[in-house]
Amino acid sequence: MTAHTHAYRDPILTLNNVSIAFHNEPILRDINAQVLDVTRPNMRQGQVVGFYGRSGIGKSVLCRIMAGLVAPGTGTVEVGLAQQSVTPGMVGFVQQRYPLFEHRTLHDNLLVAAQRKHAPAAARQHVDAYLERFGLAPHRRKYPALLSGGQRQRAAIAQQLLCSDHLILLDEPFSGLDVAMIDEVKKIIVEVTTMDELNTVIIVSHDIVTTTALADRLWLLGYEHDAAGALVPGATISPQHQYNLAEMGLAWHENVEAEPEFAQFVEHIKQEIRGS
Repeated sequence: MTAHTHAYRDPILTLNNVSIAFHNEPILRDINAQVLDVTRPNMRQGQVVGFYGRSGIGKSVLCRIMAGLVAPGTGTVEVGLAQQSVTPGMVGFVQQRYPLFEHRTLHDNLLVAAQRKHAPAAARQHVDAYLERFGLAPHRRKYPALLSGGQRQRAAIAQQLLCSDHLILLDEPFSGLDVAMIDEVKKIIVEVTTMDELNTVIIVSHDIVTTTALADRLWLLGYEHDAAGALVPGATISPQHQYNLAEMGLAWHENVEAEPEFAQFVEHIKQEIRGS
């Protein structure tokens, strides 16, 4: 497949030697990854990046570290063009159950988020704009219990965009969804990336096919073995498990799932996971 013309600029997310252990048991070890601002000619191009890993390998812990909710034992997480040390709120974190304040309407849920960054009048303007952009305006007075799963997810993503700075982290966004809902989520993610060049959606998932179809950069969490063949404690990202799909020609193609190169790459990833 032909690679689309693109260029990279400044870093907007950097994981530098991130490690963490619980009760002296290593969970993540020496995680290094960097997301660069990507541009394409005559396009407002945000991006989607993905972190893969089998269940139980530490993906949710990595999510919370990237969101600034858990401090790594060693290493740093830096975000934004200024590359500041991450603190809670700098990275929007959309958890699997799309938590919202159940006692507030959809409009008021978003207003709480918007007021973290904007004065009251500006916050209301931003909320109105996001309700329209995400197709939620007809539901503005509904309480979360009356929203469908898709509406809750759109609301949760809008909420995080309103109070964070371009980076949105999705923890297993496709888990338990049917085919129609997965397609809906994919549309939402693409919509988010086209709102601003710096908008970056970080997907942490074990859904290889869907994440690969959306992403232009991927990192695979796995375990390494020492010289004697013994498992080294703590999941990491080996140099051979960092993939630039844009340079491989697998990024930004409509219906890329139907291409043989895509199927070959997915099978390669599966084999790497089985062998890790």
